[in-house]
Amino acid sequence: MVKICCLGAGYVGGPTMAVIALKCPDIEVAVVDIFEPRIIAWNSDHLPIYEPGLDDVVKQCRGKNLFFSKDVEKHVAEADIVFVSVNTPTKTQGLGAGKAADLAYWESAARMIADVSRTDKIVVEKSTVPVKTAEAIEKILTHNSKGINFQILSNPEFLAEGTAIQDLFNPDRVLIGGRETPEGKKAIQALKDVYAHWVPVERIICTNLWSAELSKLAANAFLAQRISSVNAMSALCEATGADVSQVSHAIGKDTRIGPKFLNASVGFGGSCFQKDILNLVYICECNGLPEVATYWKQVVQVNEYQKTRFVNRMVSSMFNTVSGKKIAILGFAFKKDTGDTRETPAIGVCQGLLGDKAILSIYDPQVSQEQIQRDLSMHKSELDRPPHLQPASPTAIKQVTCVWDAYEAAKGAHGICILTEWDEFKTLDYQKIYDDMQKPAFVFDGRNVVDVDKLRQIGFIVYTIGKPLDAWLKDMPAVA
Repeated sequence: MVKICCLGAGYVGGPTMAVIALKCPDIEVAVVDIFEPRIIAWNSDHLPIYEPGLDDVVKQCRGKNLFFSKDVEKHVAEADIVFVSVNTPTKTQGLGAGKAADLAYWESAARMIADVSRTDKIVVEKSTVPVKTAEAIEKILTHNSKGINFQILSNPEFLAEGTAIQDLFNPDRVLIGGRETPEGKKAIQALKDVYAHWVPVERIICTNLWSAELSKLAANAFLAQRISSVNAMSALCEATGADVSQVSHAIGKDTRIGPKFLNASVGFGGSCFQKDILNLVYICECNGLPEVATYWKQVVQVNEYQKTRFVNRMVSSMFNTVSGKKIAILGFAFKKDTGDTRETPAIGVCQGLLGDKAILSIYDPQVSQEQIQRDLSMHKSELDRPPHLQPASPTAIKQVTCVWDAYEAAKGAHGICILTEWDEFKTLDYQKIYDDMQKPAFVFDGRNVVDVDKLRQIGFIVYTIGKPLDAWLKDMPAVA
């Protein structure tokens, strides 16, 4: 029986290993993590992450050929294939601070693997890592190998949160990169055989190590670039009276462009896009390609501009101040169908409003009050640490309350700000909400989910990204 061990029980490791266990009943899969509360949650009825369909997959396999454990060294020692899915945050200090990936967790994982291994192993990069990381990991393993052979593979994940289980069941492609040596090709084949249990062989792409590592960064950079491109157009649409939805629809009909990732919004979020682009920027700079670095850096800068522009539009619309005004924040996760708040645009928007002394009432169906307070009170460098290294209890922000109902959030508010495209926000009783709000009542739709005409008939002043401006807003400056 082939044994697989995955280091890291987070958004990538947990779902990926659960699906491998489901599709490969002849393989024993162990997911290990040093953070005990996370392992306890994986072994309970309340999983540590929300992902549609994940519950069912875990329940079918857990205790049979899928195990969650904090006994890291035991499972690594027994495994034939070790997936490494640890955090690789952006460095906050030292060489490459603000751009380069911090590989400290990766390096300590590699040293531990070398230390406890008694048999040959295939070590698989699952985390998103800079190009040439495999080479560094290979050196650490071989210099500490004690005669054991290690083969390094790159197998980047291409999951979209909210659809991760479907993405795993039916992937566009599975990418495996390895050394072009007989041993390397044998290792690639071993991992290919695992995925071939359910993925058509023609969708399993085999490359060299560097191509696989760079393909992951490139894919995220291209997707983020599309979002920043349509968001840049949304600003121009507002200035000219064009409708960004109509523009997106028109250009998306061009088969060379296609319709995906062309929805204007308050900005992109998630754990990967910004981190991977900054990583790409750093690699370009290190390889003497400043023009290429500047090009990709602009994708992140447009994303920051979009969030700032949204806050400025809110403040200027509400008589140039939100001080002491209650604002209802609907949605805090970076997108619907996930509870993940990493790099969510909601953090930047809320902090901008808090900077102008607004009072925020926040509702998100999947994000806890503790998580929201952590995100708004802690520095990004603290949030990037593993949970057990973060401050135990964040300082609560007095201007922020979290509620479990959209109507409660909006009661007595001057404005509503929609920051996540949860389906329930499309079907709220906006007449009821309007009746309970201060007047004039504002709706700032950062996800283009509301029926603008219907809301205006009720009496709302509506701002929605990239759409022709409400008469009220036309006289207001775009920048506060």
